[in-house]
Formats: sequence, structure tokens, C-alpha cells
Amino acid sequence: LMDLGVQKDAFLSQISHELRTPMTSIRSFSEILMAEDEIDHEERQRYARIMHGEARRLTRLLDDLLDLSVLENGQVVLNRDEARVSDILDRAITATEARTGRQMRIERSPRDEDVTIVTDADRLLQVFVNLISNARKYCAADDPVLRIAVHRTGHSLTVDFIDNGDGIPPRAESLIFEKFARVSDDRHAGGAGLGLAICREIMQRLGGTISYLPGQGGAAFRVTLPMDAGRIAA
Repeated sequence: LMDLGVQKDAFLSQISHELRTPMTSIRSFSEILMAEDEIDHEERQRYARIMHGEARRLTRLLDDLLDLSVLENGQVVLNRDEARVSDILDRAITATEARTGRQMRIERSPRDEDVTIVTDADRLLQVFVNLISNARKYCAADDPVLRIAVHRTGHSLTVDFIDNGDGIPPRAESLIFEKFARVSDDRHAGGAGLGLAICREIMQRLGGTISYLPGQGGAAFRVTLPMDAGRIAA
């Protein structure tokens, strides 16, 4: 019970910090804009852009907290239907290109991706988007590459996401799926460390798993889905 209490206190402390930071920034810049009449147009626009960025950051955090709460409490309603894995990956790659704007070479095997499964495609898309976004943000290679590999293994379908960056330090591997875990202190990448925790909850609801694969040279994640809920497309 003491461990649970400590975790709860740490969680609430981190939430308070993550909420307070953008709110303080928005308040400070809005006070400057209200108090100073001599600010030129360019400076006023700069302050407005900062406030807008902080407001978006705050919205993302609140959305993530709500999403995680709904998932953890089992309140999410899954909309299962047939979906092609290649289509979900296409959508995820397009979404991350627009979201991060960072170029990254992505290696795929279209033939292996020609798999139709029964799942909640939007929730699985959310997992794929998070993993690809993280690769785009944190892969520090001069020529960043993300390899996506789909395999059928026994009664399971696995989708691996492996980049050519520095990977995750061994000391952090056991923590990355916890709430507010942040391997990097690079705050400009955005987010509050809830993405992988949300992915874990989604995969549990889909009857699958998400795990980190050590020793792959870069950051490597494996998404596993049960094959008894899908089939290889003809």
C-alpha cells in the first residue's frame, strides 16, 4: 500500500508540473500583451505563436490523460472490423509526416503487410502513430531509418518498428511503458511521457501486447496481435 501511495504522489506531482508549465507560459505572455502597448507587430506575433504552441501542448496532455483514464477504467468501446495492416501503416506514416515534419526513410515489405485482421483499426492506428512519431522525434542518426517488419509467428502476427538510432538505455527499458516515463529530457519533442502507457493499454484491450526489443542496434518495439482474430489475405 505504501508503494501504491508513493506512486500516486509521484503521478500527481508530475501531472501538476506538466500542467503548470504551459499554463504559466500562457499567463505570462498574455500579461505582457495586455500590459505593453509599445510591442511591435513581429514581437506580438512571436508571443502569440508561443501561447498557441503552449495551448496545444496543454490540450495534448489533457487528451492523453483522458484517453489513459478511459482505457484503464475499461470504459473504451472497441469497434472491431476487418482491416488491412498495410492500410493502417500507410495512414500512420502519412499522419506522422504531417505531425512531426521530420524526414525519415522508412523501409517496408509490402508483401508481408498484405494481412487482413479483425481489430479496432483506429486504436491500432493510434499505437502505430505513436511508435513512428517517437522514431521520427528521437532517432539521432544522421540518416534516420525506420524498418517496419510484419511477420506471422504461430498464432500471432507481429509488427516490429526498429530504427537506427542509439536505442533506449538498459536502465530505462523497464520504465518506458510507465506513466510519464521520459527517456530523453529533450522537451522540444513534446509530449508528457504518456504515449507508450496508452499504447500498452490499447494493446491489452485488443488482446495483444507491445514490448521493447533490446539489442537491435536502435530503438525497437514489437506489437503482437493474435492470429485467431485475423487471417492472411488471399
